[in-house]
Amino acid sequence: MGKAAVINPYLDTLGGGERYSLAFVDALSQNGDQVDVQWKNGKIKNLLEERFGKKLNENISFVSDARRGDGYDVCFWVSDGSIPTLRARKNFLHFQVPFHRVGGNSLLNKMKLFRIDKIICNSNFTKEVIDQEYGVESVVIYPPVDVVHIKPKRKENIILSVGRFSSLMQSKKQDELVKLFKGIDLDDWRLVLAGGIEIGADEFVQKVEKLAQGANIEIIKSPDFGQLREIYGKAKIFWSASGYGEDEKKNPGKVEHFGITVVEAMAAGVVPLVFNSGGHKEIIQDGIDGELWESLSELKKETKNLIKDSKTLREMSIAAKNTAQKYSYERFNKEVLALL
Repeated sequence: MGKAAVINPYLDTLGGGERYSLAFVDALSQNGDQVDVQWKNGKIKNLLEERFGKKLNENISFVSDARRGDGYDVCFWVSDGSIPTLRARKNFLHFQVPFHRVGGNSLLNKMKLFRIDKIICNSNFTKEVIDQEYGVESVVIYPPVDVVHIKPKRKENIILSVGRFSSLMQSKKQDELVKLFKGIDLDDWRLVLAGGIEIGADEFVQKVEKLAQGANIEIIKSPDFGQLREIYGKAKIFWSASGYGEDEKKNPGKVEHFGITVVEAMAAGVVPLVFNSGGHKEIIQDGIDGELWESLSELKKETKNLIKDSKTLREMSIAAKNTAQKYSYERFNKEVLALL
């Protein structure tokens, strides 16, 4: 048992990286550590619990300054591309974004890295970019998914897409999905788009809402975990266009770094049809537990084929659920504690 500091400057975006940080907090807490999460006020606690469906233990506190880990046994820091000078006994730097062309291999960064015990990435896709950019050898710990509570329910004719309604750094391309859905003759199917609107989403979500008018499309803004679990359970097909139209070699930050919502959907037996780039390629076994597509016309064709072929859809649903099990919280906690 010890004292740990967790520092993520993006907590209020309530996205996949923030879910990862919260899982790391939970793993430390379950290990018996007193965990201090750095944030400007404690109001973030309720938002995190509601969005991610995790009740935080009493030995987790929110503090205004964790002093870069000074006086702590462990410090976990989510990088914004820079290398901080950390001062805990053990220091872990997490990259949730494959930062590219940011001068990572500078002499100053090399000096700061002497204080870092291990660099952690959320996928092999992120690792490959980070290792080359910063001249390091990072480790991959895949994000955890609540495979215990996310389960299939009575299925309905729903195509689901879950992702932040923002195009500030990485767009989930919900506008392209709306246009595609309106161009497919699926009278008895519904498209559901669910995602956070907290950061940089105003204009984009308005654009998506306008495009969706007159079609059987539902938009769920900033759903809590209970709402997400319900819609995952009912959906049959999951769409993701994250990374579509981007060059992952030139702009790796613009494609999906991992794809937590894809795995969540799979845990509920939803068959994923996702763009063939970034972290998606590490999750999906093409043609077995989902489909990887490279053009919108291909997505349209694969969707119609699956809808017509209920046997294949059912088989892929079972395979998707089985694949998702390897991303459990139990696995994540074991890998985190092995580092410590």
